[in-house]
Amino acid sequence: MKGAPVPEPAAADDGHVLEFRLPDLGEGLADGDLVSWSVAVGDTVELNQTIAEVETAKAVVALPSPFSGTVVELLAQPGDTVPVGAPLIRVRNDLEITAPPTAESVTSTDVLVGYGPEAEATSRRRRPTPSAAMAASTPSTHRAAATPAARKLAKELDIDLWFVAGSGPEGAVTVDDVRSAVPVTAPRTQAKLGDHAPIPANGSGSDGGLIEPAAREERTPVTGIRKRTAAAMQASSRTIPQASTFVTVDCTASMELLDHLRTTKSFEGLTLTPLALVAKAALAAIAEYPGVNTAWDEQNQEIVTKHYVNLGIAVAAERGLLVPNLKDAQSLSLRELSREISWSAETARSGNATPADLRGGTFTITNVGVFGVDIGVPLVNPGEAAILCLGSIRKRPWVFRDELAVRWVTTLGLSFDHRMVDGELGARFLATTASFLEDPLTLLSRV
Repeated sequence: MKGAPVPEPAAADDGHVLEFRLPDLGEGLADGDLVSWSVAVGDTVELNQTIAEVETAKAVVALPSPFSGTVVELLAQPGDTVPVGAPLIRVRNDLEITAPPTAESVTSTDVLVGYGPEAEATSRRRRPTPSAAMAASTPSTHRAAATPAARKLAKELDIDLWFVAGSGPEGAVTVDDVRSAVPVTAPRTQAKLGDHAPIPANGSGSDGGLIEPAAREERTPVTGIRKRTAAAMQASSRTIPQASTFVTVDCTASMELLDHLRTTKSFEGLTLTPLALVAKAALAAIAEYPGVNTAWDEQNQEIVTKHYVNLGIAVAAERGLLVPNLKDAQSLSLRELSREISWSAETARSGNATPADLRGGTFTITNVGVFGVDIGVPLVNPGEAAILCLGSIRKRPWVFRDELAVRWVTTLGLSFDHRMVDGELGARFLATTASFLEDPLTLLSRV
């Protein structure tokens, strides 16, 4: 979104009560889920002060106030899905009506918190320091800063965040902090806290009394990222003819190379993981088989081949699955890939990923190996042609040079859109990726 102007406030009859409506959050999004308010009725707000957090399909966005004054009414509640253009808050300005920025006056910094100018979306992101990243998501009031999930849980459990000590970055309150703040005698909180103690088959508690029905089941509203992820995966399953192929790889040489590189000065201070090397191998294979880095244009009935790779890395965050992508990843060295992957994952998990980080992916890698799983069959992200899955890397018996040996072995899986990628192309791409991991020196020679 390139500096989209905030919708003009609607004035009440006295000419001093201004109404702020949910602005266009870009990417064609029609609504957003209100996560939390940072202000209450009676509070005084300043120009550009964060007043609320809204979750979209792309990220949690902090909304700044386009004017100053006193809050007279909140027009939505946390958890509500608010359409773009619907009123959110009314503020009384007793001094003067402060006009919001117009389209002509908006500069590269006059944008919604969490959004950068469109030009920044295609360039390498600027990495904020931890304090700067927290400042971007922390309300500018004296209330305790908290993650969106912690605020949601606190609301469900009727916990006042004023009295919860935060253990997160910059003192932010986390979900665990909220759980720890619940009195041990608090009724009917066990299911909400996820403390799944065994329930007797007869439905009675330890004291012989009946367990309340609410404690036997837990219902979680599907909102925000999870709701939109579910819709995207339904669309993927319904509209994309998908196929998969797999290969098991002796990656002992890759593991030895990583061990060596971690001791070198070039990788000092970086978390060098097998995922970075797999990403480098996949990028080299894409260069040979660009047909897996394509998109289907339904309207024009065309296959669009991308001569750049915005490499998506699937991240399991507290809010759900996020896929930030590394812009122009084909130009990154192994060292740069390692740094970008770590930074993107940390940003996504902390809730600070922006729509620019999450949009425009062309090819995705998901790593189920970190959960101890040998392999998975992921669904292709809509708008892409393929997704590569990395399984766990384990020491296993393997025939090496005609002898049985213990080697580092993993399995790679490729799911692909059969409209663009046929079986031969998918198999050749996957076999080439595997060959680079079997002999990583041939991969590094291509840098």
